[in-house]
Amino acid sequence: MLVLLVAAALAPQGEGAAARPTHWAYVAPTRPTPPSPAVHPIDAFLEPRLRAAGLTPAPEADRATLLRRLSFDLIGLPPTPAELDAFLADTRSDAFERQVHRLLTSPHYGEHQATAWLDLARYADTGGFNFDQPRSMWKWRDQVIDSFNLDVPFDRFTVLQLAGDLLPEAGEEGRIASGFHRNTPFNDEGGVDADEARWERLLDRASTTATVWLGATLQCAQCHDHKYDPISQRDFFAMVAFFEPADEITLELPTAAQQQQREALRARVRELVASAAPAKEVTAAEKKAAGFAVDSTLVLAERPDVEAATTLRLRGAYDARGARVSAGVPAALGPPWPDHLPKNRLGLARWLTDPKHPLVARVHVNRLWASVFGAPLVASPEDFGTQCPPVDHPELLDWLATEFMRLGWSQKALLRTLVTSQAWRRSAAVDDEARERDPRNRWYARGPRFRLTAEQVRDSQLLTSGLLAPTLGGPPVFPLQADTRGLVPTNKADVRWKPSDGDGRHRRAIYTFWRRTQTFVQFGLFDAPSREQCTVVRQRTNTPLQALSALNDPASWAAASALGARMRAAAGDDRSRLAFGFRLCTSRLPQPAELDRLARALAAEPGPLQWAMLGNAMLNLDEALTR
Repeated sequence: MLVLLVAAALAPQGEGAAARPTHWAYVAPTRPTPPSPAVHPIDAFLEPRLRAAGLTPAPEADRATLLRRLSFDLIGLPPTPAELDAFLADTRSDAFERQVHRLLTSPHYGEHQATAWLDLARYADTGGFNFDQPRSMWKWRDQVIDSFNLDVPFDRFTVLQLAGDLLPEAGEEGRIASGFHRNTPFNDEGGVDADEARWERLLDRASTTATVWLGATLQCAQCHDHKYDPISQRDFFAMVAFFEPADEITLELPTAAQQQQREALRARVRELVASAAPAKEVTAAEKKAAGFAVDSTLVLAERPDVEAATTLRLRGAYDARGARVSAGVPAALGPPWPDHLPKNRLGLARWLTDPKHPLVARVHVNRLWASVFGAPLVASPEDFGTQCPPVDHPELLDWLATEFMRLGWSQKALLRTLVTSQAWRRSAAVDDEARERDPRNRWYARGPRFRLTAEQVRDSQLLTSGLLAPTLGGPPVFPLQADTRGLVPTNKADVRWKPSDGDGRHRRAIYTFWRRTQTFVQFGLFDAPSREQCTVVRQRTNTPLQALSALNDPASWAAASALGARMRAAAGDDRSRLAFGFRLCTSRLPQPAELDRLARALAAEPGPLQWAMLGNAMLNLDEALTR
């Protein structure tokens, strides 16, 4: 009997899954009513379970902590002393809500929110693999930033990312947005079969689409029916088929100046030909005109004469061809396919954003919740299938999903809802008894506390030291870092890192040149992914190498030196200058004992170097590196 039960549990759940019990995630959410209309809806769902667990909610965090937390969550930067002072002096009843509005409308909001999307999209400035050649994708990255700043509804954003080139009204915006699936690694090494390499990119596109929008491990069905979820091998290749008709092209986007210069070069060629100039001179001019580079980005372009169909591969092997499969979606993972939708990427995007879809809204609000609470409601945000851990707050998840759609798929509106809850505003302080009762903070009796992301560490250093160049958008830049040429000895790419001139080396982290085989050292140490594949959850580690980097890396030391100079230039005596620097790094004034210790260190060895060393120490305080 036990053998039969195990066999039944492990049996594929593809086409014969209809008789099985329906998994909660595959049923469209219905809107639950918050238990108490007198409190914030999120708190109404959380507090009864919190009390039942024998926990007492922590008090609201102090105002400085609230603004620091809010600023990191919405724009990825700490508040300035002037912003702190303005908030602390604001006695209006809606003072906090005004800060939420200010940050949601900041142009830096889009920069921070886009970072997580770049992880999902596997964005990089190189193609990956052994050659890892540079490529131009930054126009797509900038459009993602703009989309978040403009609060483009997530259903519209989804359509643009998956099929913007197929929208008749989208124009350049839609074509650039279709670059989402041009972020796949590109293998152009010698001896590689070009058709097989393209096939691998198609597989990646299908798997990434399922991960990002469905929270489904679709790739598990590449070689056989999914072992746990109702996804057959045929379902997997039916999803691959949506991407078969798409050509990979380069979209030129010259600036006015670039276009004028290119026309001048072409005119010069015509002039030389007309005047019967020597062939050598004409050839040189033609090469110069042909080699003139303009801004560009990689996009998809549909071939109308190609059917959205593919060939199933037996056991997933590229050269083991099976039956022909037309484009389609896993029946259990969403509503029935409407007859009016075309079987192409645009139809797929419309199917995903159907309000009756059970997964898409849930999957995205789960990621947004994790971005401000430190952990998701569904513990496996990349997998909403039957193997995902039980959800502690299922009614809250469904309320958030339906609320997201009710708000017109507005991410800003949903984030406003999250950060105005009392659960988000609670102090992170916790006593031993509460920690023992709820070590992972499953019931949200206290505020979340976690290490800043790699980008936030970098951006916080820049802002605090006064180095941050706030310009938005543009080609990738190269901050200071140690010489890394010897770290990847087998890589055939030129990995020399030439720091950008002037303010270029002090741009926000999202603009840093992203090499897949060798990420910016500080980012890699602080758990940023290589972006060789879709990344939903970054690991959060604490290692000695992080401390060594934050203390000694050239970029970190440049920030520490600038902070030291900024303190020295501040008004007042040395103690007030030290207090100023401490507040820049932590958003609070130091306690007398803390200030005494800093002052003693300065007195023992006064001078610019000591100011820089103290700046270095302040930037490495736990409070400075922790959200």
